[in-house]
Amino acid sequence: MRKRTLLTSAALTATLLAGSVAPATAAPAAAKGPGVFVTNGDRVHISSTPPRTASAHAWWTHISGPGSKAKVTIWLQMKSGKKWHSVAKNARNLKSGNGGSARRVVARKKCTNLNKRQWRTKIDVDLIGVSDSPEKVYTKPVTVKCGV
Repeated sequence: MRKRTLLTSAALTATLLAGSVAPATAAPAAAKGPGVFVTNGDRVHISSTPPRTASAHAWWTHISGPGSKAKVTIWLQMKSGKKWHSVAKNARNLKSGNGGSARRVVARKKCTNLNKRQWRTKIDVDLIGVSDSPEKVYTKPVTVKCGV
C-alpha cells in the first residue's frame, strides 16, 4: 500500500523558500502560531479481518512548532457515476505517529457485493489548540472489488 502525504502551506512555503522545513516560531499561549505537520493516509484496500470491508487509515506526523495532538478525520469515499460520495467517516484525537495501529484512525465500510468500484479517502488533520491550514488530503483513487 502506498501512502499519500501533504505538507501544510506553512511547511510547503518554508520548503520552497529555504530549501528545508523551518521550525515554526512559538507564539504566546493566548495566540499560538501555526504548527507544521504532514497529513498521511494509505490507499483504500480490502481489510484483512472479516467481514469483507473497504478500509483505509489516516495519521499525522509532527514536523515543528506547537501541537502535540490533533483531531484526525477520515472519510471513505466511493465514486458513483461522476460524483464521489462519503460512505463512512471516523475521527480520533491522536498523537503524532508513523501510522502504527495505536496512532491512526480507520474508516471501514462493509462490501455488499464484489463489483469493482473506485475508492478514495479524504483526510483532515486539525491540531488541537493551534492554528493550522484548512487543507485536506485526497488519496489517489483505486479500483477495489467492493460495492455498497
